[in-house]
Amino acid sequence: MRFNWLSEYVASTLSSIASTSPWRQLQQQVHQVQQLVPNPQAIYCRIRSSSAEALEHVLIACAVYLLVCLGLYKLTFWLSESRAPSDNNNAGGSRSGDDSGDRNPNQEAGGGLKQALQSGLRLRSVRLPKKAHMERVLLITAHPDDECMFFGPLIYSLTQRQGCQVYILCLSNGNFEHKAKVRRQELWRSCSKLGIPESNIVLMNATNLPDDPYVDWRPDAVASLILHAVESLDIQAIFTFDRDGVSSHPNHCAVYYAAASLCLANLLPKDCKFYTLDSINVVRKYLSILDLLCTCFMSTHWCILNWKEAAIVRSAMKEHQSQMRWFRWLYIYTSRYMFINSMRLINLSDVELEMQIHDN
Repeated sequence: MRFNWLSEYVASTLSSIASTSPWRQLQQQVHQVQQLVPNPQAIYCRIRSSSAEALEHVLIACAVYLLVCLGLYKLTFWLSESRAPSDNNNAGGSRSGDDSGDRNPNQEAGGGLKQALQSGLRLRSVRLPKKAHMERVLLITAHPDDECMFFGPLIYSLTQRQGCQVYILCLSNGNFEHKAKVRRQELWRSCSKLGIPESNIVLMNATNLPDDPYVDWRPDAVASLILHAVESLDIQAIFTFDRDGVSSHPNHCAVYYAAASLCLANLLPKDCKFYTLDSINVVRKYLSILDLLCTCFMSTHWCILNWKEAAIVRSAMKEHQSQMRWFRWLYIYTSRYMFINSMRLINLSDVELEMQIHDN
């Protein structure tokens, strides 16, 4: 009996050790984690509700962007309508005092609103340099079908200008699939649809400039052809690809670097400006008219066609029957290059910077 106190002490010590053992602590931690972490069903329900909410926000944002672009597209052509009739009416009203009383107040209000929006928003379907600086324009392409596949809106807009002569310099005859003769006739018909006469087309047939993405064109050979065309035709502005070539085709890029080398060497005439077509990412490339908002805010010069005008460019592209594959049909109805062209003026500092990037 005298050892009962010892057994009681040992029993109490063991119970205290068991209550503070690592296993007991681990059990408590597991229990706490189970209380904090919900069950898998609750996690699934939470993820589903969050995904549905995010998808709803994305759809709302897309719908708003669609409405804004369509509204801006309509507003652009409304503001770009010819003001010649209104100017003539105003001139007639100034000559006759009786005619001024016959004016429609709604028309005056509409004209005032249009002028206010034109001065405030500066929206135009065509925003290019002044006509005086673009009376003789040279478009430099690499292959037949480039003129309507990439530069269609620009060519159509220029040919609609009075007193503007548009020339095409195509540096290869399109003999990649041994169809040079066929593609030559297709180029002639396509340019005719765009308003370019046959006498303004220069199609090169140089053996050192084949229509082949696996052959590098020598920049000096291309530059000499460009310089000869500029000087012989008394060109005031040239338009061609930028350094990415829209589709990253090596022949397209070679045309840019050849023209840039002329600018860098100061060989172009002083009154000849150098413009390049903007290359954009794949998402914007196939947004069609929905790229209008990005174009107006990110570009300095642009041409925007309505649906009827773009149909002329599509019909010109369809003249290249030898090149019409299934993806070309998809391209002419979804690509923004069938509706919108955006360009930028290239200066000597821009060329120097891009040449450094190219060398690196």
